Amino acid sequence: AMLRLRLLTWDVKDTLLRLRQPVGQSYAAEARAHGLQVQPEALGRSFREVYRAQSRRFPNYGHDQGLSSRQWWLDVVKQSFRLSGVQDEAALTKLAEKLYGDYCSSHNWEMLPGAAETLSQCRQLGFRMGVVSNFDSRLEAILSQCNLRHHFEFVLTSEAVGFAKPDGRIFEQALLLGGVRPEQAAHIGDDYSRDYRAARAAGMHSFLLRAAGQGKGPEVPPEHVLPTLSHLLARIEK
Repeated sequence: AMLRLRLLTWDVKDTLLRLRQPVGQSYAAEARAHGLQVQPEALGRSFREVYRAQSRRFPNYGHDQGLSSRQWWLDVVKQSFRLSGVQDEAALTKLAEKLYGDYCSSHNWEMLPGAAETLSQCRQLGFRMGVVSNFDSRLEAILSQCNLRHHFEFVLTSEAVGFAKPDGRIFEQALLLGGVRPEQAAHIGDDYSRDYRAARAAGMHSFLLRAAGQGKGPEVPPEHVLPTLSHLLARIEK
């Protein structure tokens, strides 16, 4: 049976856009430009550790603790370099500011295979489209720079809304903006609990982007799995 969908909501990172290179490599290259030698692998490890700790301590970019996401990220970058042995505070401040800006530009992001074509086809078919992403305020700029912003009627970030997926309230906000009932909407994302399960808990349909050869995650009905974004239309039009 046709799903009768009117609204499609999209996750962004690792669904539509991904980083061109690992964070450790980008950070190390920027450090070199400032005359500092830091190993990319060490930086990558430090970043993952710092990012996890910061996310636990200040969830959703410190939204409820009065932090700005900019300050949240500057702290993450500086602390990642400190853990990797960089002590020079003036250099740390410069590096953090520069990297914070760099991740706004298309130069650090690339589209996933099938993203541009799939979004265009969905719009041609008359679906309303929005973004629902656990991201900070830079997302609008990133989508514009990567020439994707025009596909979407709205862009909901966890920072702006104040709730992060899997909190159902961010999906409720999307349904309000889209003016549709949950069963008329489907969410597309790459994370089982934050995207797939959370959207279903909100009463929406959902599709999980799960590339072949990605480790076995929780069981998902095969008709809800997208090996690539190009599989979406066939699933929707079933």
